Amino acid sequence: MSMPLPDPMILPSRRGCPFDPPEEYARLREERPMSRLRLPGGRVGWLVTRYEDARAALADPRTSPPLIQVTPATELPLPDDELAVPPGVFSAMDPPEQSRYRRLVSRYFTRKRCREITPRLEQIIDEQLTAMIGHGSPVDLVEWFSQPIPTLVITEMLGIPAGQRSDYQRWIIAMLSLDTEPEPLRVARDGLYGGLAELVRARRLEPGEDILSDLLHGDTPLKDDEVVGIGALLLIAGLETTANMLGLGAFALLQNPAQADALRADEALLDDAVEELLRYLTIVQFGLTRTARADLEIAGQTVRAGETLIVSLAAANRDPQVYPDPDRLDLLRDQAPHLAFGHGIHQCLGAQLARVEMKLAFRALLTRLPGLRLAVPADQVRTAAEDKVFYGVHELPVAW
Repeated sequence: MSMPLPDPMILPSRRGCPFDPPEEYARLREERPMSRLRLPGGRVGWLVTRYEDARAALADPRTSPPLIQVTPATELPLPDDELAVPPGVFSAMDPPEQSRYRRLVSRYFTRKRCREITPRLEQIIDEQLTAMIGHGSPVDLVEWFSQPIPTLVITEMLGIPAGQRSDYQRWIIAMLSLDTEPEPLRVARDGLYGGLAELVRARRLEPGEDILSDLLHGDTPLKDDEVVGIGALLLIAGLETTANMLGLGAFALLQNPAQADALRADEALLDDAVEELLRYLTIVQFGLTRTARADLEIAGQTVRAGETLIVSLAAANRDPQVYPDPDRLDLLRDQAPHLAFGHGIHQCLGAQLARVEMKLAFRALLTRLPGLRLAVPADQVRTAAEDKVFYGVHELPVAW
């Protein structure tokens, strides 16, 4: 007989399998889909685990994203001490402010824009693979492939000079690591915002062909601090997310060689394969945080104004009421839309760019290295189950 689930729950974080979310989520979906959740600092909120409830919570205009997302290590402000949202950080804003910023920024991440920059994306990926192959086997795929590709893409789009890109990568990694000590965390934040502020001042005087320059000098020019906030948001949201999907996705494909071979044989399968990897892996491992701005009801439970909701995307994306055999990776799955990028007006702005990066990167990796394999036993691959905001692998030693 299994032990009763705690009430309130502690946010699950321990994994038994590197590709599956914590096992508590399956029981929660079945027994208590809206569960009371003990938040860091002692307050109690709600944990949402079913697909339909998750969609409803994220789409409800009475819920709002706070500046700080809850993780097991989060230091939450007191209920009456809500943090002010910095200018430009529209992911933590509600309409109409959120809508104004999103309209301005979304044009850089449309399907049309992604098609236009595809040749450059292919060049970046090809150059990284060529350098990796030239280095020789074995290598850490995270160091040589999954981390540098999205770093190069987003920093180039923002106009960050080549010599500074590794600094931004280091700062973002430190800020999204749950075990970063306070002083290194402060240094990383100061580096990120200080570096962007200096760059924005330079682009104000001498614009280039990049997003920051366009936001400063376009048809609806923004103030410097707004552009700094947008730049920080795009770096935080667009660098580590795609990097972790590339590393963890490669690990999953290497553990499912028959499915990887199917992709090599038929590139037409890649679009569906990317969607299935996004669903199956769901790297936003602790869910999305929302605050109720008014009383609302989800799954028969009343959520009071001011209470915190944690919407578990990983649990929702494994809901057997929506996905048959949800714990099996099936790159040919004909599936309902997943929630890996969230849902509603705050859905990830860079979703299309991430999809294109993944498709091009996995295609190149599989075709150029048909003999790619793990260089260590699978159980020696170190994952980020409890020490990073986004789930992934710290290293992925491979050979060919």
